Amino acid sequence: MRSRLRALVAAGVLVLGLLSCVPCGAPVGTARRSPEVTPSATAQVAPPGPAGSLREQEQLLVELYRRAGPAVVNLRVTKHADAGFRFQPEAGEPPEELVRGQGSGFVIDREGHIVTNYHVVEGAEEVLVIFSDGDQARATVVGTDPDSDLAVIKADHLPELEPLELAESDEVHVGQLAIAIGNPFGLQGSLTTGIVSAVGRTLPLGRESTTVGGRFSIPRMIQTDAAINPGNSGGPLLDSSGRVIGVNTAINAREGVSSGVGFAVPVSLIRRIVPQLIKEGRYSYPWLGVTGRDVNPDIAEAMGLTERRGALIVDIIKGSPAERAGLRGTSRTVTVHDTQLDIGGDVIIAINDTPVRQFDDVLVYLIERASVGQRLKLTVLRNGTPQTVEVQLGERPRD
Repeated sequence: MRSRLRALVAAGVLVLGLLSCVPCGAPVGTARRSPEVTPSATAQVAPPGPAGSLREQEQLLVELYRRAGPAVVNLRVTKHADAGFRFQPEAGEPPEELVRGQGSGFVIDREGHIVTNYHVVEGAEEVLVIFSDGDQARATVVGTDPDSDLAVIKADHLPELEPLELAESDEVHVGQLAIAIGNPFGLQGSLTTGIVSAVGRTLPLGRESTTVGGRFSIPRMIQTDAAINPGNSGGPLLDSSGRVIGVNTAINAREGVSSGVGFAVPVSLIRRIVPQLIKEGRYSYPWLGVTGRDVNPDIAEAMGLTERRGALIVDIIKGSPAERAGLRGTSRTVTVHDTQLDIGGDVIIAINDTPVRQFDDVLVYLIERASVGQRLKLTVLRNGTPQTVEVQLGERPRD
């Protein structure tokens, strides 16, 4: 397995979860992969249309890049090979015990804080920030969160520039323009455009099922067809006003290059997680401690449910808040259309009276609306009968 991972990294490809999503930070030479901020001036990009509007959109994109581009930085990262994946360095590269990586980031305040991806700076011994004007600064890692693939670093000095402004999470819609600025394949300051192809995607972090507790999927990811390639990792995905709507994180590709399906961590998570990373260096997730799946027609029929919705609890993690609250996982297996289905567990249909239609709704509620130590009222179907179960959330384990 380790040899396979080494081979993938050497080729600039790291498989992420079930979608063959590739983190888009990149080893140098091999092309791999809010707090209150000062608002910058914005310019609306006109939608395409007949007679002259294309030229108008072109000019506004030029203006957007002129103002937003300086806040997007190129990151050169040196780390010990033991902190990541080993591969043989090329001629002129550091000794075998060190590797170099490259990615993107963006300035969010005048104190020098820069947002990027966790996988860009994971295990970093040294981080060099290269600004668009060629100025360079050393940076220290302030905080990291592997479960959202977000990190914050701080540059030791900042040239004259305007930090990027964060958009509101409810202003991101399918079909709107999406503009990516970053450093694909080490090509500094590249801009690509597309649209928001989808919102609300869930990106697995290497588990075969969504797990509410442990190493999770990232919820509400933004999908875009704006070209994102190795080296774009940590760079911003912008709206037509030049505001950040996401952090470019992964691509769905077999060869490590853009396939027209890219993913960005949504601004809702940036707003929630980044301030705590700056303040405490880490983010504390509330933890329920269950694994599960969506209720589908086959499960509903096998369990005698009247509605085909909800989150079926498959397993309860030992010692978790869910176990202490008495929630129940599946208890038997049935065969439907030559497929084995685990059934018999509690089906969550509401959290604090907020409807739950699928398992992702549980994940989103915990990450976006809950906190460690909070008591939640879960409405569950147990043997087809509605019941209320109160659970006090713990803190998600680190390992």
